[in-house]
Amino acid sequence: MILAVTMNPSIDISYPIQDFKLDDVNRVESVRKTAGGKGLNVARVVKQMGEDVLATGVIGGTIGDCIIQELTKSDIRNHFYKINQESRNCIAILHDGKQTEILESGPILSMEEGAAFLEKYRELLSEVSLVTISGSLPKGLESGFYRQMVEIGREKGIPVIVDTSGEPLRQVLNHNVKPFAIKPNISELFQLLGMEVEENTSSLKQLLTNKLFHGIEWIVVSMGATGAFVKHGGDYYRVTIPAIEVVNPVGSGDATVAGLAVALKRKQSVPDILKTAMTTGMLNTMEEGTGYIDPKKFDQFFEMVEVIKID
Repeated sequence: MILAVTMNPSIDISYPIQDFKLDDVNRVESVRKTAGGKGLNVARVVKQMGEDVLATGVIGGTIGDCIIQELTKSDIRNHFYKINQESRNCIAILHDGKQTEILESGPILSMEEGAAFLEKYRELLSEVSLVTISGSLPKGLESGFYRQMVEIGREKGIPVIVDTSGEPLRQVLNHNVKPFAIKPNISELFQLLGMEVEENTSSLKQLLTNKLFHGIEWIVVSMGATGAFVKHGGDYYRVTIPAIEVVNPVGSGDATVAGLAVALKRKQSVPDILKTAMTTGMLNTMEEGTGYIDPKKFDQFFEMVEVIKID
């Protein structure tokens, strides 16, 4: 089973408004409400790929109850740490071909609540074979919180995939206990290292020799429509994907993490691991919903992904 962690989940509310008016009344006929957060997107795609998944994180209040209800509808097992504060809403207004977002910051956790979640996390590791940690930390937790989770995973012998950015990622990478895999996009990689380079093979190889990345088994640098650049152990790969019609790119990185987790759990070959991760990422962009794929299309697009080992 795969454990998908979302520390600051939400209910994502989407309002499509054809003619959005500021400082006026806007009426909405159709509203989409989903259990949101990067790790919950991962959990949905893992489930759609036919693997068992357990969602966890921190939730509270009536919004937290709604998150559980939405996951239950999708037959996704969940075991959250519950707090007395209210979880957050995240609102997207779709108008004039644009998307305006209103994102609540969410609850502020105490150190005691953080420690209590880590105890729950330790317990859940006995049920799973792999962990994904996705997204931002809630306020109140120190930036090294994910570093602690990676260390606990190592103690239990459970591989951990980390998909975050900024200081939490830096804290993870500066620690002597490294995650099993990370999946920065190209801009997050440049931000982490404080530099930009040309997106060619030699420059990216040079970037990934940085000591921050020593000891990480898989580094998957997603590069949008051009695919990904990957370091596995001492080997490098360039992964290219076909041109596709993009409906909704939001959540494609989460779907990529889900595909990576599923392929690692199934112990696929290196090329098939990378093709699976890229395929789930592509399929997410072809759906209106975030964190959704059409499994019936998987084989078709899997065959279109090209993996080239770089000497």
